[in-house]
Amino acid sequence: MTHPVISSLLPVVLLIAIGFIAGRAGWIRAEAIKDLTNLVFMVLTPALLFRTMSTVHVEQLDFKPVAMYFVAAAVLFAAMLVWHGATRRGTVLALAATFSNTVMIGVPLVGLAYGQAGLVMLFTLISVHALVLLTLATVVLELAVAREAAAAGQQGSRHMLLTVLAAVRNGIIHPVPLPIIVGLLFAQTGLVIPALLDKPLLLLSNAFGPIALLLVGVTLTYVRVGDHLKDALGLALIKNLAFPALVAALSWSLGLSGLSLSVMIVAASMPIGANVFLFSQRYQVAQELVTASVAVSTALALLTVTLVMALLGAA
Repeated sequence: MTHPVISSLLPVVLLIAIGFIAGRAGWIRAEAIKDLTNLVFMVLTPALLFRTMSTVHVEQLDFKPVAMYFVAAAVLFAAMLVWHGATRRGTVLALAATFSNTVMIGVPLVGLAYGQAGLVMLFTLISVHALVLLTLATVVLELAVAREAAAAGQQGSRHMLLTVLAAVRNGIIHPVPLPIIVGLLFAQTGLVIPALLDKPLLLLSNAFGPIALLLVGVTLTYVRVGDHLKDALGLALIKNLAFPALVAALSWSLGLSGLSLSVMIVAASMPIGANVFLFSQRYQVAQELVTASVAVSTALALLTVTLVMALLGAA
């Protein structure tokens, strides 16, 4: 039987490879990358996030095991901002160090390794994963953009408060946080999305993962990974090994254990999610490094996720 890590990661690697081949063959030109990024970011991502959150009933979720995951994520996110600075680049790299591919890789992997009970725990994390991390990153990014605009003289200092408020507003009225919030609010009404609307939303949601990964591969065509290999490898190791180690250390220090903790640690060990790539494209910062890091992190995960799961099994 194929190992669950390989069976989960191999399709991701193949999709990136197909995108790379398509780019090399000239089927997708460099000029089209921005348009494809906008398609994924402005259409597919909101459909996926709204549909996912539209069935989440907050009162039914057990957030205790998830809390330590986000405490660890917040600690690492803050550490990356201190290291790289609270700039657009620093924020995108902080997101890369903490945002896992919990859906495309995490769901099949946890399902195979831990069964239905593990999936319930993972879905609890997934239900708030994007809400917490992507909303945080969006607000910090928008604040960074506002600071850069003020420093460039595009905003007067007397208008800085209004600029900050505008940045926070832009962090909410945004293709990522807004559908999450609207979806959550819709879920609390107890209503169900009509089938006529749910079907196209489902099709758009299903298209997100494959197209996002193909886009990573296409972008790799125009990126010399070797030029960024050292930094990409460092970022991948932080994401794939340091983040799950931090989740484990904080959780074990509080006496937490069991299946729920194992699922959180495995989720933290997942490679960098494609949303980070989309953020780097959207905010036009560290695109080549993030593209290389997503590819390196995904390839490296074949070894690192296996190691993490082996250590958990021996613990």
